[in-house]
Amino acid sequence: MPLSHARLWSALDTLARREGLSPSGLARRAGLDPTAFNPSKRFGPGQPPRPRWPSTESLNQILEATDITLAEFAALADDAAPRVATAPLIGMAQAGQDGFFDDAGLPTGEGWDQTDLPTPADSLFSLRITGDSMAPLYRDGDRVLVDRDRSDVRRGDRAVVRTLAGETLAKEIGALTSRAVTLVSINPDYPPRMLSRAEIAWMARILWVSQ
Repeated sequence: MPLSHARLWSALDTLARREGLSPSGLARRAGLDPTAFNPSKRFGPGQPPRPRWPSTESLNQILEATDITLAEFAALADDAAPRVATAPLIGMAQAGQDGFFDDAGLPTGEGWDQTDLPTPADSLFSLRITGDSMAPLYRDGDRVLVDRDRSDVRRGDRAVVRTLAGETLAKEIGALTSRAVTLVSINPDYPPRMLSRAEIAWMARILWVSQ
């Protein structure tokens, strides 16, 4: 599994705790600036904030200061990886056949694939829908789940868009260019809305809705 930004920093935090230190104390022991591993240093400027990675040199100093190998550090990072929850998945046509559900209506038998479910993360949160601009897809009071790390928004996606003016919108992406984004409502009573990229703080795809 690739070494993600979150897993690497989590491994450093775990190593610090194992040594009885704070991240600042770990940095100090390695001869680094005490603030080098502070949470505020893990992201740079920009919207959304750009992840910052520790340098190879600083990691090497950490390994030497704690007397662990790169393989041992990688194991800490692997332990920090979220365990992906799954749910059984088959096609709608298959679901109409015998043998896929028991008398209680629960999945049974063979032929089920698996679909990944969102795992807890600092970047994952839910928002409550207000209004009817996305009805009947999203109704007033529904909750949508979004992940700030899933910012790879494309045309046709349903997404939450946060503007620099402080507005938070749940819309469908009607058009997407390097300069502007067109937001479309499902309810035809609401016309499309175009925002320049300069007006947008961040965008994140909607993963799930709870109705």
